[in-house]
This record gives sequence, structure tokens and C-alpha cells, in this order.
Amino acid sequence: MSRPVLFLSDFGLEDEYVGVCHAVIARLAPGVPVIDLTHGVPPQDVMAGAVALASAVPYSPPEAVFLSVVDPGVGTERRAVAVDAGGAYLVAPDNGVIGLALVALGGARRAVILDPARVSPWPVSSTFHGRDVFSPAAAALASGAELEDLGEPVDVAELSELMVGEPLVEAGRISTTVIGVDRFGNLRLGAGSRDLRAAGLEGQGVLELERAGGPVRLRRVVTFGDLDRGEAGVLVDAAGWVAVVCNMDSAAERVGLRRGDRAVIGRVGSE
Repeated sequence: MSRPVLFLSDFGLEDEYVGVCHAVIARLAPGVPVIDLTHGVPPQDVMAGAVALASAVPYSPPEAVFLSVVDPGVGTERRAVAVDAGGAYLVAPDNGVIGLALVALGGARRAVILDPARVSPWPVSSTFHGRDVFSPAAAALASGAELEDLGEPVDVAELSELMVGEPLVEAGRISTTVIGVDRFGNLRLGAGSRDLRAAGLEGQGVLELERAGGPVRLRRVVTFGDLDRGEAGVLVDAAGWVAVVCNMDSAAERVGLRRGDRAVIGRVGSE
């Protein structure tokens, strides 16, 4: 029985790259379903790709093949890997893009370094491994190939990790970073609902966000419509992350933060 391929990349939709990868899978594994998770990951943004991929894991078929191509190191000595985790397979560059998904799947069980000679039916370019290595590997796994057919085993402990950084949780305060900004301007922070509980902030109706221009007070809400139009607030988003959002406006512009910026939220007046 074939496995579905769930495809994520930073290729965008203006060029032929996504379509060519679809064509490769259709040629090598006819009939295998391909689901496009997103191709709007910001160019070369491994962190954004990792967060998006992990957010899809709980809602994906357990036997899925995750094809994740965010590959700023294409053509260099970075490794291409295929990993078995929780019954699913993940095919990607070994740069951390699958790191959060591996955690969501319960950890890697087996992994191989993809061998282009075993995987690709044509010469491999130095700039498009999505077409020449990753898509053929995903097609092979989706149509029943064994992981070991695609390359030599590697210790899963050697796989690259994504350095998200654990939030610093203190009484009444969480120090973290902005790990993502979506197209609506919502800011996803590197903390979850359990961190809010650990800091004693779960029941707080108003929280304070530290920023360079001075602290800003944000109401704790459940959904966007709980806020007045143009008002910023804090909620736990659909993937379980703490997020700074704005009703009908961009929270990123409203509070002046971008991905990678330090973010501290806490009780009003906490130090």
C-alpha cells in the first residue's frame, strides 16, 4: 500500500520548482497522493519550515512521507537524509528543518544518508536536490521501498538539531524569542501553554510584553474576535504556541517585533 507524500518547501509558486517535484513523484510513483503543506516558507528560513512542518504532524496520516525542502546548503557537504520516526518517514536536508517534527513524532528511530546513486534515475545537479534527490527518495518510500534501500545508516544521535532554545520560565515571567511571523502578522513565540502555567500566567487577564520602545499591555484572549479592531493581544494558537496577535491588523507592526527578536511576557509591572 502506498503512503501519502506531504510536501513543504520554500520554493514559492512563481517558478516551476514545485511542479517539477510533483512531476518527478508522479513519474516514479504513479498514483501516490501528494499534499502540499506550504511552499510559502520564507526563502532559506529553516526555522519557519521546521515550525510549519511540526504543526502539521498531529493532523497527518501516521504513515505519511514528509518531504521537506528548505535547503540553503544545497550542493555543499551538508547531508541529505531519510528518517523513520513513529512510523512516518521524513526526507530532507540534515539542517534541522525536520527537528521539531521528529520531537512531535516521538523521536527518530532509524536514519540513512541518502545516496544519489541509489535514489536518482538521472544525473544530480548541484542546485536542485529537491528534484534530483529528495523527491525521488520520497517517491521510493511512498511506493514501498525500505529505508536501507536509499543509503547507508547513520546514528540518529548525529542528526542536526534545530536550536529553538528553551524559554526561560520564572515566576510571573517568560523570556523567549519570536520563532515565526505568519502572513497576517501574527507573532508566534517559542513558548507554549505549559510555560504559561509554569510561570503562573495562565489565569492572567492582561499580560505585559517588553520591547525596545517600552512595555505594552496585551489582553489574554481565546480568539481574534475577542479583541477590538486593531487591538493586540495574547492567545495560545492552533498549534499550541503562545502568540501575539492583532484583530484585523498586523501584530508584528503593532508591537514592532520580527522573527528572531527577544520577547518577554509577564505580569503587568513584573521585573
